[in-house]
Amino acid sequence: MNKFEELGLDAQIVNAVNDMGFESPSEVQEKAIPILLEQDTDLVALAQTGTGKTAAFGFPLIQRINANSKKTQGLILSPTRELCLQITNELKNYSKYVKGLSTVAIYGGASISEQANQIKRGAQIIVATPGRMKDMVGRRMIDISTIDYCILDEADEMLNMGFYEDITDILSHTPKEKKTWLFSATMPKEVATIASKFMHKPVEITVGTKNEGSKNVNHEYFLVGPRDRYAALKRLADAHPDIFSVIFCRTKRDTQKVAEKLIEDGYNAAALHGDLSQNQRDLVMRSFRSRQIQMLVATDVAARGIDVDDITHVINYQLPDEVETYTHRSGRTGRAGKKGTSMVIITKSEMRKIKSIERIIKQSFERKEVPSGEEICQVQLLHLAKDIKNTTINHEIEEYLPQIEALLADFSKEEIIKKVFSVEFTRFHNYYKNANTINSPKPGDHAAEDNGFSTRFFINVGEKDGFDWMSLKDFLKEQLDLGRDAVSRVDVKNNFSFFNTDTAEVENVLSTFKEFSYQGRAINAEVTKANEGRPDKFKRKRGERKGGRKKFDDRGGDQKRSSRRSKPRNAGGKRSANIKSSVNRRRNKK
Repeated sequence: MNKFEELGLDAQIVNAVNDMGFESPSEVQEKAIPILLEQDTDLVALAQTGTGKTAAFGFPLIQRINANSKKTQGLILSPTRELCLQITNELKNYSKYVKGLSTVAIYGGASISEQANQIKRGAQIIVATPGRMKDMVGRRMIDISTIDYCILDEADEMLNMGFYEDITDILSHTPKEKKTWLFSATMPKEVATIASKFMHKPVEITVGTKNEGSKNVNHEYFLVGPRDRYAALKRLADAHPDIFSVIFCRTKRDTQKVAEKLIEDGYNAAALHGDLSQNQRDLVMRSFRSRQIQMLVATDVAARGIDVDDITHVINYQLPDEVETYTHRSGRTGRAGKKGTSMVIITKSEMRKIKSIERIIKQSFERKEVPSGEEICQVQLLHLAKDIKNTTINHEIEEYLPQIEALLADFSKEEIIKKVFSVEFTRFHNYYKNANTINSPKPGDHAAEDNGFSTRFFINVGEKDGFDWMSLKDFLKEQLDLGRDAVSRVDVKNNFSFFNTDTAEVENVLSTFKEFSYQGRAINAEVTKANEGRPDKFKRKRGERKGGRKKFDDRGGDQKRSSRRSKPRNAGGKRSANIKSSVNRRRNKK
């Protein structure tokens, strides 16, 4: 007996399953199908994307539908047009041996009158997006007052997209006695509210643990400086030549910008966000599914409903605001029993988010180093060798072989191999041969900072020049043209100070402060080693703040006011430095 037959499915459905090559049910199918076939009950099923949820509700629904009646009996709500069409196509495949059964997709961006006509001709099952369904119910183009089954697929996704009011309005037009089956990857409070308001004593099944991530996905993070996020993305792509990925950004603007930069740099990439027309979106998705696009840069909203089984990597170019959203992102890979990898590119200030995500998904992240230029060149060289080995010979070139052999007659076999590989390899070698590391140490990891990742500098300005640690940090960022977190460990003394930058910025620091003058005297910065050879009088005492100041409650009434509030003296000399502009800019931001 077929394993699907053991679940209680009819022969027509089992035959369709065999045609599709399914051998055994997934965990969610094994748990849900017998319940939905044998019991007239509401159901809440929690399972990750890609675990076979469509078949878990699709098989029982098809078996329970009366194909001899043209009345609409089942309504499936899904978050996006893509998922709506995908569910419709799958249900048609499942029911191809069930005579008279019709499934119709209802979604925005298509003719509403044509969709209404399809339903009038008879549609026992309707698969719809919430917005279009609410519209058609409001216009009385669809009657759902007598349906028997309502399925909410990807319920958490629909609510995250702001469909709560649409869903409650739609459900209010359905009969109370209907059976509601809710499928979701996570169980936020909004989903729980829907369940308690519209469902009656539902049976609950869980695959894995609530809100946890897929066991088939490895989670990795890469710690870089704020200015190195895009460089890290390129290196990760170059280190995985066969990558087939979705790259997540937080905004439409960032999504478009990253995609354009990737295309400009020669990658097969495209953007997917809400500003695309439906035709543009369809074109992008067709290209992605056919692998003409290797890297799809998307917003969370636009990516909902993407169902492509072979995605190798999810790359979080920026982490989402909501921890639960990460679960959905990472669920795009590691599907259909395959392994996948979710990568996160972060800066030091985002490390706390990693811990929050680990608590939710109940899995640990592995810290990985962004590949070096040498490592990338090695990967690319071996990938090229593999491609050459696996290339099928085109016999049409045989007529040109005598000419080719004549041209290459003076070269040995080894020289020819070197030349062939150099044609493709030289591009990567030239780009990465002088590339510096872009990995950052963990926050507070001073030992790592002092061992190659970061360099400590001495500079001969201090409190007497009107600086405290914050105004000096602003001043350095402005002069060096660096990002917010790129200057660290600022330690201000009376006549001099110390600070750190990434080692890659050494030349920038030294050249910037070469022949530099401030308040009529020469200013210079030098590379030093933190805490080595420093007299005890220069080390901070217990309770002393950066810059040598006392604690707030130790200050007397005659304590010198912060230099950030004092008007600095004008700079002068060969090159001028204006501390005033950086201080005022910080003040204006507040």
